[in-house]
Amino acid sequence: MTPEAAYDEIHGRLRRWPDVETHDLVAADRSDRLILTSAGEIAEDITIIGDRYGALALSILAAAPGTRIRMHQDPITGERALANNAASLGIDLSTLSWHGLDASLTGGAHLAIGQLPRGLGALDEIAGVIADHAAPAVRVVLGGRQKHMTPSMNDALRAHFREVRAGRGAGKSRALHAEVPVPGAGDPWPRRAVHDGLTLVAHGAAFAGTDLDVGTRFLLTFLDRMPPARAAIDLGCGTGAIAAAYARAHPEARLVASDRSAAATTSAEQTMIANGVAERVRVVRDDGLGSQPDGSADLVLLNPPFHSGNAVTDEIAPRLFADAARVLRPGGELWTVWNSHLRYRPQLERIVGTTRQIGRNASFTVTASVRG
Repeated sequence: MTPEAAYDEIHGRLRRWPDVETHDLVAADRSDRLILTSAGEIAEDITIIGDRYGALALSILAAAPGTRIRMHQDPITGERALANNAASLGIDLSTLSWHGLDASLTGGAHLAIGQLPRGLGALDEIAGVIADHAAPAVRVVLGGRQKHMTPSMNDALRAHFREVRAGRGAGKSRALHAEVPVPGAGDPWPRRAVHDGLTLVAHGAAFAGTDLDVGTRFLLTFLDRMPPARAAIDLGCGTGAIAAAYARAHPEARLVASDRSAAATTSAEQTMIANGVAERVRVVRDDGLGSQPDGSADLVLLNPPFHSGNAVTDEIAPRLFADAARVLRPGGELWTVWNSHLRYRPQLERIVGTTRQIGRNASFTVTASVRG
């Protein structure tokens, strides 16, 4: 059986859980099948980057059990979904290992496949890690839905490979092929920038990169009004701007900075070091606040995401509100910034407690909700 045939058998049984699941969000699509077809013969050792919920890895293992797979999935929910799907399908994962985006993932690789990331920064870092550490004869196959692809993706690959071409489209999907790596090309990751004295460090896939996104910037205008807290949490921390800013303003505070993204948490760790607060901020990669005890925080700070991969969804924020409510002590507060058109206040009132508006501009609202 080929990996494509295995995909045809299993894709309808794949789930996104514990990631958001709704009727219009899928765990696999035709781009996964096209990547497998475009990869050609699968060697005994393969590197996979960006396999969202396991469609690529599990199809390969179903077709060729025992294939050694080195895997990088940025969201921890992707890792857990893959493991859940493997268990439900009865697929052995003993030859699959997860890695950071580094030499342990791509060292000596002859074939690297995966889903194209959303951002060019992420693609540049991925291409660089492959080109710097893979075998000189490595073949790279990265695919996606055509509506999310741009010519700039070809340019990002050409910065690290001498030969780049686009394959034929199929099912509204396409794969990009790259060969002949150029080690050491391009600027190194992570990168950094300074915003009003606050240093941000960012890997390629981190939300907003080294920029201070507008929602976070607006929330931080109220930093002097936030209550002092012994134990605070930056939930969905991204590059760690909110945690670092709060820690600098409140030397007595101990913080947890939590995000599901490996790029985010790796960036946030470096942001804390760059701002001199690493001893007081613990960065964790987690699905929401799953690893935090009930009633353990005085304050939660949140700029909730509204993307799951390339899809826009309003299902993420309520889950994060519920996590915040669980970990807050009675009387603790959740400070949230959100796009005003999303009208989150009734949900905050219901899930967390009494909510007051702190500030509002043309795009964003900042609220504080008190845990009852």
